[in-house]
Amino acid sequence: MDKTEKTLSAEQIFTGKVFRVTHERVRLADGRITRREVVWHGGGACIAALDAERNIYLVRQYRYPFKKEILELPAGKLEPGESPEACAVRELREETGMLAQRAELLSDSYATPAYCSEVLHIYYALDVQKGEQALDPGEYLDVVVLPFAQAYEMVLSGKIHDAKTQIGILKLNALLAEKENSCGK
Repeated sequence: MDKTEKTLSAEQIFTGKVFRVTHERVRLADGRITRREVVWHGGGACIAALDAERNIYLVRQYRYPFKKEILELPAGKLEPGESPEACAVRELREETGMLAQRAELLSDSYATPAYCSEVLHIYYALDVQKGEQALDPGEYLDVVVLPFAQAYEMVLSGKIHDAKTQIGILKLNALLAEKENSCGK
């Protein structure tokens, strides 16, 4: 059975700096008509960056919806025409001052696929170097440098709540373990 939903009409009900929202009428696979509310977002990228000592660079930033500071990977929204890799490397530099020559993709993630089009591109970089932080106006955060093993344990123990950060740390841990196992053979 084809489960595709056909859009019959769409009304834009909000347009903001970061996303827009539509209210849509769709025909379900069984022919019934229903409504969908969709948040259209241009996407973003984050990066799990380790230095030569295997420290990870995180940021602690106040997040208004939760009314508290959250520990996260450096991240930001894609600029028009910008590649996800360039965004991840740029955000790492801007938010932490660390420089990565290149980044490798760990995963693409759909954070809330039921109603939001945002794709988060999750990268990693190894052996990053010190540069200069360049925060955006109105961006206030603290750089938190932790041994990677400690950050991994914080994910497992529920001390890191941000989904992109959990995914990035868990996937990077698996990748590093795989590399170590293949080198040790």
